[in-house]
Amino acid sequence: MKLILHIFITLLLTGGFFSCKTESGPEPQPKSNRPNVILILTDDQGWGDLSLHGNTNLSTPNIDAIAKDGVSFENFYVQPVCSPTRAELLTGRYFPRLGVYSTSAGGERFNSGETTVAEVFKSAGYHTAAYGKWHNGTQPPYHPNARGFDDFYGFASGHWGNYFSPILEHNGKIVQGKGFIVEDLTNKGLEFIARYRDEPFLLYLPFNTPHSPMQVPDNYWDRVKDRKLQMTYQGEEEENPNFTKAAMAMVENIDHNVGRITQKLKELGLEENTILIFLSDNGPNGWRWNGGMRGRKGSTDEGGVRSPFFMLWKDSLPAGKKINEIASTLDILPTLANLCNIKMETTNIPDGKDLTPLLFGEDRAWEDRLVYNHWNGKTSIRSQEYRLDHENRLYDITSDRGQTTDISKQKPAILDSLKRAKTKWLKEVVPDSIDKEARLFPIGHPDFVYTHLPARDGRAHGNIERSNRYPNDSFFTNWISVRDSITWDVEVLSEGDYEVDLYYTCAAKNTDATIELSLGGSKILKKITEAHDPPLRGMENDRDPRIESYVKDFRPIMLGAMTLKKGNGPLSLKATEIPGKGVVDVRLLVFKKQGN
Repeated sequence: MKLILHIFITLLLTGGFFSCKTESGPEPQPKSNRPNVILILTDDQGWGDLSLHGNTNLSTPNIDAIAKDGVSFENFYVQPVCSPTRAELLTGRYFPRLGVYSTSAGGERFNSGETTVAEVFKSAGYHTAAYGKWHNGTQPPYHPNARGFDDFYGFASGHWGNYFSPILEHNGKIVQGKGFIVEDLTNKGLEFIARYRDEPFLLYLPFNTPHSPMQVPDNYWDRVKDRKLQMTYQGEEEENPNFTKAAMAMVENIDHNVGRITQKLKELGLEENTILIFLSDNGPNGWRWNGGMRGRKGSTDEGGVRSPFFMLWKDSLPAGKKINEIASTLDILPTLANLCNIKMETTNIPDGKDLTPLLFGEDRAWEDRLVYNHWNGKTSIRSQEYRLDHENRLYDITSDRGQTTDISKQKPAILDSLKRAKTKWLKEVVPDSIDKEARLFPIGHPDFVYTHLPARDGRAHGNIERSNRYPNDSFFTNWISVRDSITWDVEVLSEGDYEVDLYYTCAAKNTDATIELSLGGSKILKKITEAHDPPLRGMENDRDPRIESYVKDFRPIMLGAMTLKKGNGPLSLKATEIPGKGVVDVRLLVFKKQGN
């Protein structure tokens, strides 16, 4: 019956289903007839990191089963790095349109006012939750709770420095994680599924592995560390076998947790009423076997942007179907809205297409399209047959997935057509420049209690140094002079009183320094009298040396209360007195609005 229903619905749909003020589309069904949605997104897992795709270095039976029992897209594309892909998944729009230009320091945020998949489903009566790595903004209105997710547990940054019981947040409140992070996130997801088993829900699980640092529980590492790699990278770049094995162990852990989710759906009798989607956010984070494709994470070539994409909806989607038509992350929102029969309005028209005709096979006159990949000034285009790379070399992907033979001279008409399309897309979608100075970090959104200002978003002055050149999980250190300071360029959104906590460490030799936090005419003075000097952590759990910052167990101290007025300005943290050798290391400021 469900298949007949969706064939009928699809035949009724027109191209205006997604418009700025759409009134077309099917009438909403009763809540009980609307399928649940679970979106599982992994981090830095390449297309080749699955046994289903021929990789004998690992075993992923639970993920493979989603494809075998559901629909798999053979040519599905994401963007080359994390935050652009996530922004496109959430909005259905190309990330340059959204103002995303970086993976840190504010550039990972997409513009407020964009409609997200969570807002669409929440407006239709769905319960919504996100558990994992957000990577699209920390402070409201960029925080997941401000983007339509009722419940958020995880971290908003681009990467995290400790995967075993780390500091996380729950709806803005700092909490302690419980166990290995992917297990912990899955536990939250299972609790959410059970809680709303009788009501429609949208669950977004953006797992943060196999992104480095390469940490995984012993039982997963022990079974791969001595395993001989049967499949290796084909290019000239050097593969690190130990890193590859760590990634394989992390993927097998993901697979175990995917199995926990599918088992829970079976136990609760929700398989026939739940759409389950699995994909990754970009290519592999190391040179390893990836189906012979060129490129890895960060590249706009096939290996950097081709992702697994599987959809399972028992007894509604055809089992074992493989779809060759190209598709992308942009298509997820319009497709889910159709499948879930949601009548909606969007602020902006999505760039993606509704894939329902391909899923059910009603319309074989599917129009050819182009998918654009862009990062770091490089742009490539994928048509159904060809890829034009960032240097305008042309490849027939149907016969040359590895992009080994440039056929631009043999196909001049296709070359010119794709070059014109690239020029047109860049002009329409990619801004000439971005005023990064104007994108301030907001404090005090009127609808939310907490605002986090991590070291990642601050600027160091004087002797102060960032603990690592990759800012996402860094902290500030080497604060030794009253001339040193840390600033955040902020915008206060609502006037009021705010209690401020500082997450710090302090060696005994540096106690009794007095620090001042100021913004406009408001300031706090606080003497740091208590030493807290934990060691750096992370290396004891790393399976391969990391490039990111090591971490410490930072402790909160209440600095006091500030009265802030609406407006812009630099929030400054400095020392007025340093009786010892230095001051403190700084990880985070948390503003808590009073009177709520």
